[in-house]
Amino acid sequence: MRPPVAPPGWSRWLVPPAALSVHLSIGQAYAWSVFKPPLESALGLSGTQSALPFQLGIVMLGLSAAFGGTLVERNGPRWAMTVALVCFSSGFLLSALGAATEQYWLIVFGYGFVGGIGLGIGYISPVSTLIKWFPDRPGMATGIAIMGFGGGALIASPWSAHMLESFGADSDGIALAFLVHGLVYAVFMTLGVLLVRVPKAAPKARATERQTPSGPQVSAKEAIRTPQFWCLWLVLCMNVTAGIGILEKAAPMITDFFQDTDTPVSASAAAGFVALLSAANMAGRIGWSSASDLVGRKNVYRLYLGAGALMYLLIALYGDSSKPLFVLCALVILSFYGGGFATVPAYLKDLFGTYQVGAVHGRLLTAWSAAGVLGPLIVNRVSDSQEEAGKHGSSLYGLSFTIMIGLLVVGFVANELIRPVHVRHHVPAPREPADDSADTTADRDHQQPA
Repeated sequence: MRPPVAPPGWSRWLVPPAALSVHLSIGQAYAWSVFKPPLESALGLSGTQSALPFQLGIVMLGLSAAFGGTLVERNGPRWAMTVALVCFSSGFLLSALGAATEQYWLIVFGYGFVGGIGLGIGYISPVSTLIKWFPDRPGMATGIAIMGFGGGALIASPWSAHMLESFGADSDGIALAFLVHGLVYAVFMTLGVLLVRVPKAAPKARATERQTPSGPQVSAKEAIRTPQFWCLWLVLCMNVTAGIGILEKAAPMITDFFQDTDTPVSASAAAGFVALLSAANMAGRIGWSSASDLVGRKNVYRLYLGAGALMYLLIALYGDSSKPLFVLCALVILSFYGGGFATVPAYLKDLFGTYQVGAVHGRLLTAWSAAGVLGPLIVNRVSDSQEEAGKHGSSLYGLSFTIMIGLLVVGFVANELIRPVHVRHHVPAPREPADDSADTTADRDHQQPA
């Protein structure tokens, strides 16, 4: 499929809605916790088992984003969005079949593996195109798409909860809800496939990328050999683990915390809490990443990791005695989660320069895959074991929150260890505009680095 080139007069402002149609759809992944209690009840699953589709989906997101970037660049955004549409929607259809036949492995395979590929390809599909269309505002352009992914659950959470109430929370009702999701998201994502265009040429965007050739420029191959890359990998993994540990189990978690109080949380209220978390996730992607331009990347990650540990401590100590405190702390943690994703490309640019920064970013997203397993595994495995020990309510989560605090401290230390990349890892400096043995005109033509 050839990348669709925009005709003369095409408005670049039509491209962000195309990106949003994809990212708002695949952002449904953050609303998975709405399906956990019905699946556990209908299929007799534990909390750890009901997290498997989400965990596998995040693993496949990171892997497909890391290894599919070259294909996306080669074939263009329409091809990538089409692949994302087919995989993401097919994942829901396979999940519907699995729920209807009560074959849970099919839900894990459909939503997690097939749908996860759609998540990863869809996540990276519009980013480079938006940068080409908005060379003057690349942060704003990519922020729109990344914000859309963070805000997908804001729509999906109440919508999914309403469908489960209407169709029923048994296996047939879950199957019908999955079916509707797959069909509706296919239609919505098709809008992006039809609308997206690439600019006819973008030489000016390339010409302005490396105005400071004396700055650090590190290849992707060399970047993964540096301690800075692995420190930042650890920082991202710990920050994502902390956020995803709450996000994946948000609905049952808030229900458990206040089930023994005078004001228990209803299913609809729990879905509303998931939507609020999605809003915080979305706002953090714009707000905290913008703040990093003013205070610096290391300082803003100090906030994410240090204040994040404090928020977890407050929930562990006082969360079950105050709903506002529980909700506020969870919202702050999720804003740090979203901000971490939006800030890390700029952090990579600071450390490794613009040379192959997209490829470096793709490799770093494997930290997301690891966190997608680690976060839900910690929270669900611990809560399951605590429940088997006869505990209930907020007591199910005390140990897992303590582990999260420890992981955030590890991330904080890793962030402190990050220093500028040694010059031995830099690519050779670009050629001067002229030299004694080269043709002056040819040198002017090649003045811009590749």
